[in-house]
Amino acid sequence: MTVGRRVHDDRLLDALDELDGHAFGGTIWRVVRDGRSVLDGSRGAGRWNPSHLSVLYSAQAADGAIAEIHFHLNRGQSVFPSKMRHNLFELHAVTDRTLILLNMADLVALGVEEAKYAQLLYARTQEIGAAAAFMGFDGILSPSARYDCQNLVLFLDGFNLESLNVVAESPIDWVDWRAKNRASA
Repeated sequence: MTVGRRVHDDRLLDALDELDGHAFGGTIWRVVRDGRSVLDGSRGAGRWNPSHLSVLYSAQAADGAIAEIHFHLNRGQSVFPSKMRHNLFELHAVTDRTLILLNMADLVALGVEEAKYAQLLYARTQEIGAAAAFMGFDGILSPSARYDCQNLVLFLDGFNLESLNVVAESPIDWVDWRAKNRASA
């Protein structure tokens, strides 16, 4: 095998080949740390991307985007890091060929274990993301693991950033958000 060559599961590629990509156009929400560009891709590996794949994570609900960042900030902390500043961006996105996985049944059909989806066990979803990017999808629309909404993950190597427009930006008041969302906080 050639060094650096990425190998994809043939069964996964066949399953994805059966799925059509669909255009998406609509409002999405993204949270970024103060001072960071909203167009910067996620650093490191995440649910839908191995470390070599640059993506932009967003949600179709403002609280969905905030809940995801809250979860990661709160992980392993005895006290929530309240001095960190984040901004919530309302964006309008237009995609050409997005892989639509609207519910858990769609994910299970691709080998994702439903009972473990909310956990930080990303191996299968990363395989799906890498294979989808390899096959020319510009993103994935999938259920959020942290909130009752859909997340849109854009593959930055295959997505035209000019198709993403900032509509609004506002600072997140973590104390207020946590008080209103005690169940997820």
